[in-house]
Amino acid sequence: MIKIAIIGATGYTGSELVRILSLHKQVNIVLITSETHQGKLFSDIHAQFRGICDEKLHTAKDIDQHQPDLVFLALPHGVSMEYVRKWKDKPFKIIDLSGDFRLSGPEIYTHWYQKEHSYPEGFKEFVFGLPELNREQIRNSRLVANPGCFPTGAILTAFPLLKEGVVDPHRLIFDSKTGVTGAGVKPKLVTHYPNVGDNFKPYGIQKHRHTIEIQEALGHSTNRDVTVQFTPHLLPVDRGILTSLYAFPVKSLSQQHLEEMYTKYYQHERFIRILNDPPQIKHVRGTNYTDISVHYDERTDNIMVFAALDNLVKGAAGQAIQNMNIMMGLDETSALELIPLMP
Repeated sequence: MIKIAIIGATGYTGSELVRILSLHKQVNIVLITSETHQGKLFSDIHAQFRGICDEKLHTAKDIDQHQPDLVFLALPHGVSMEYVRKWKDKPFKIIDLSGDFRLSGPEIYTHWYQKEHSYPEGFKEFVFGLPELNREQIRNSRLVANPGCFPTGAILTAFPLLKEGVVDPHRLIFDSKTGVTGAGVKPKLVTHYPNVGDNFKPYGIQKHRHTIEIQEALGHSTNRDVTVQFTPHLLPVDRGILTSLYAFPVKSLSQQHLEEMYTKYYQHERFIRILNDPPQIKHVRGTNYTDISVHYDERTDNIMVFAALDNLVKGAAGQAIQNMNIMMGLDETSALELIPLMP
């Protein structure tokens, strides 16, 4: 059995890690931590786990007592980097679910996150953990930076187009809508029900930190100079992301050509489903799937690509477990072949 530690397990992502890993036949969760709720039971914080996971919450300082093989850092950005720095010489592997090591270097990080990085040496050691693009690098890595929820959907919609060189790489427009769990478990005015219910709004216009993550990942994976326009919107739902990509061809295309292109790149990817009809967030709820449809508009000569995923699963915990499976030499789909909850 592979021994797993989850650091910071009382947020939504930590809860999802426990939910999915509880189904995994080849791992054992040996440590769940919370500095705020140390001594309480995990099920005291997440009542849905009563009788399922009643493990006591520990401090992260206890990690050496449990000798994990792999550690999930389910911590906010700006916090994870300190744990990575402190544990850089430990024998266990690390999957960081924050944004602290997703970018190309500390200068870019400081510009977009408005925070100095305390472990800049770590950037050169981390692999960007999007399996559909970086599977072999993930397999051979000890440190993996799990992608953000918005970037996961955005990158998967645009990658085939850029890889084939059929669209203008400087005119990629991403319009993404998310449920409120993307903002985390802590109460905030912006996610307060009276402000979210029966409402819909854009935010982070021109400056959302996932913009640079999308741009860098697409540029690196396709060897192209890429510029993206990314605008997130807040939906009055609890979970799910729907991303719309608008791209502009630089050569003659057809609907059939586009469908064949996406099939070529994703037909062997277990967690990507190519659809004829536009995707819906309820059709991926609670799962590691990303549903994608691609459309060519002959009237305007524009391409539209739509993707739906669960921001807490493929956008966070599920993708982290997918990466864990790859890193530990397990079946990539282990514990992840979940059926969407509908309605």
